[in-house]
Amino acid sequence: MTEKQWNDLEKIIKGELLSPLPVGFIIDCPWLPNWYGIDILDYFTNDELWFKANAKAIETFPEIMFLPGFWSEFGMCSEPTAFGARCSFPKNKFPHVYKSINSIEDINLLAKPNAETDGFAPFLLNRLALYQSKVQDLGHEIKFSVTRGPLNIASYLMGTTELLTNMMLYPEEIHKLLNIITEYLIDWHELQRSTFSTIDGIFILDDIIGFVGEQEFTDFVFPYLKRIYSCDVSIKFLHNDSECGVSMKYLPELGINLFNMGYDTSLNELKNQSNDFVTMMGNIPPRDVLANGSKDDIVKTCNKLLQNLESYSKVVFSCGGGMPPNVSTENIKVFYSAINSFANRVGSPASGN
Repeated sequence: MTEKQWNDLEKIIKGELLSPLPVGFIIDCPWLPNWYGIDILDYFTNDELWFKANAKAIETFPEIMFLPGFWSEFGMCSEPTAFGARCSFPKNKFPHVYKSINSIEDINLLAKPNAETDGFAPFLLNRLALYQSKVQDLGHEIKFSVTRGPLNIASYLMGTTELLTNMMLYPEEIHKLLNIITEYLIDWHELQRSTFSTIDGIFILDDIIGFVGEQEFTDFVFPYLKRIYSCDVSIKFLHNDSECGVSMKYLPELGINLFNMGYDTSLNELKNQSNDFVTMMGNIPPRDVLANGSKDDIVKTCNKLLQNLESYSKVVFSCGGGMPPNVSTENIKVFYSAINSFANRVGSPASGN
């Protein structure tokens, strides 16, 4: 992100209303490689192509914030490899993680990985270090440390159904697993921050937190996210595009001040549930509208979103979830234009705080 984009994001989180209205997207391997014209495997294994793809995005859409910005990743395999998970990398399909915990007893064999040496973490960090000066030459900085969340990683290690079932049957063992993962994630985020002094934000992605009830959330999610988000940074960003009704009221207590949700949730409702503490990043359908919709579909959906909003403050306009595959350059530009054309035409509702 540029320094201006970062400063603007901090203003938005404080409740300032910006003009033009802010537009931002989470971009990574589901969209960026094929949009740039390369295979996903090339994007993962060729640092220069990774850099050029990200550079092309910011040059094509200079008015749009891309978060976290120059994301160094290997898809869903980024963190599970530190715990010994085997991964599969098709040439132009998303990578796949194979379960490495096949029985509850296997948890007792786990030890906390070393963030500096284990799994893909050293490669991810080194890619950023090698290209930091080139990123800076484009006027951008590395602003976020990034990982998936504890439940997300646990689900890859043992399977989603198995994780949720064993929360009920073997809570002590699942707490042990989540504690090991959390301690590793704290180390990994600290290593990212200590390597890049420009980092002032943390970004966690965890869709599995939307699969549990409130009691399970307070037992198996809240305490672990609380530890990870307790770091001293300005922007604390969470992505969960599954059900968020249970978790929403807890986000302020976790310190989360930026949230990317699923597209089928009302921004007004989420703002109310969080007492308007959390800035929302959304919220049109990513696949059916942004990727596959016509220009008219995008304009109508954006107009409806803006018309229904009680306040434009504390919103970064986006799709619900990350940028999906096959979104065209034209559709992104139509989205940006539709958001600001409507706002210019009808004006803003009460800004609120």
